[in-house]
Amino acid sequence: MTASSTDLPSWSAYLEALPEPHILFDRSYRILAANAAYRRQYGQGQGVLGRRCHEVSHHSSVPCDQAGEVCPLAQALHSRAREKVLHLHHSRHGEEYVQIELLPLAGAEAADGAPAFFLEKMEPLPLAHHGSAGDGAPGMIGRAPAFQALLGLIARVGPSAASVLLLGESGTGKELAARAIHDASSRAARALVVVDCASLPETLFESELFGHERGAFTGAHAARAGLVEAAQGGTLFLDEVGDIPLSMQVKLLRLLESGTYRRVGQTELRRADIRLVAATHHDLQALVRAGRFRQDLYYRLSTFPVRLPALRERREDIALLATALLQRLAPGRTLRLAPEALQLLAQQPFPGNVRELRNVLERAALLSDGSDISSATVAQALALDGAPSALPLAPAPSPGSTRRAQAQALGISERTLYRRLRGGG
Repeated sequence: MTASSTDLPSWSAYLEALPEPHILFDRSYRILAANAAYRRQYGQGQGVLGRRCHEVSHHSSVPCDQAGEVCPLAQALHSRAREKVLHLHHSRHGEEYVQIELLPLAGAEAADGAPAFFLEKMEPLPLAHHGSAGDGAPGMIGRAPAFQALLGLIARVGPSAASVLLLGESGTGKELAARAIHDASSRAARALVVVDCASLPETLFESELFGHERGAFTGAHAARAGLVEAAQGGTLFLDEVGDIPLSMQVKLLRLLESGTYRRVGQTELRRADIRLVAATHHDLQALVRAGRFRQDLYYRLSTFPVRLPALRERREDIALLATALLQRLAPGRTLRLAPEALQLLAQQPFPGNVRELRNVLERAALLSDGSDISSATVAQALALDGAPSALPLAPAPSPGSTRRAQAQALGISERTLYRRLRGGG
């Protein structure tokens, strides 16, 4: 594509025909042309032409790279090529994650030979939100740098056909990430089939995965399709793939390499049209070295490995996650965490990650009578799980004052403590 300052009318007409928000702007970030989709999404009753793109989409007086984000224009000036980045934009729907694709236009280079004009396309990323929408909708929530880096990887690999291996501790949201990858793919209209590899006994693994024919084994009174067949045209998600028995790993490898499989008790080959996403909290490379996981299967699964950050690596997201989780846990109540309660949550190590945070919040909701959840209630919810950092340090009480000391440490009366210990709320 070529561009010059005299081509603006033709560029405006071209952009208007595009369904996604598009703008044409110069090296000073000034918007020269914008289509109706962009004006509708970001105009918010104001004109956009002549304004700088970061002022419109970010409500910022400085470019993205001066405000903590990667600027695609700065990258394109260096690479002279197409650039893709993930940004958090202010739109008519509030803040939302947007996939930016910027193309430097040829034919109107500046004196230094660098591009002078840029075409930018914006596509909302529905697989995640930043957490301030307040709708309690399920999905991936966050805005910490580690979380945004994760979203960037998912946005890149989602539309491809590549196998994805999700790595991370238990409770980091690997199934949500698998759902996001599926939803970002061309297979989104078909099924995402989840296989919990850790819960399937070795004797049933093959028939559950591939199905079986009638009479294939004792109790097989009728033919049955397997989970691979259920995922036809869609995505097969193998959760805790590190727990697959060695005897089954070779059959899974054959499925991935040939795209074919057999039902148990059948000689006919069936063809599988699936996209594979796998997840594990194990160190698969260590399992390979120990002889407990096939190396060839590991390389088949890990075409595109994606590591999910632990909650302690994105503590700034705890407030966003807590708000959304409380809305899901108590949809009929309006629960708010006091600032001191949030501060206490942010200090916790949370080895169980988001799953553990959810448990603590559910306990806190049950322990709260009103709408406000205090730090004392959060401390009590943490203490129920034996969290050592849940209570402030205090001198050891005498045997006769144990209940009084516990109540004081929690900031409640002895009567309230006694009622809650009895389960009275």
